[in-house]
Amino acid sequence: MDWVWFQQDWVSYLLLPGALAAGLAIFAWFGDRRRMRRSDPDAVGLMPWTNLFFWALFAAVALLGLAARSWWRS
Repeated sequence: MDWVWFQQDWVSYLLLPGALAAGLAIFAWFGDRRRMRRSDPDAVGLMPWTNLFFWALFAAVALLGLAARSWWRS
């Protein structure tokens, strides 16, 4: 298997932030799920989990999609 694609410049700019954004999206998804299943409906938190999940997932898909596109062309 040819691992030269991993040594290109775009890896550090697309893969690492994309993976971090995906991890943040998973964390926010669990936070939103926990918020939706809370036992006390009046105990509202301060974090906008739904918005955080959406934007983190959007960033992860965009960054990892660009990385995959660049990898596919090389």
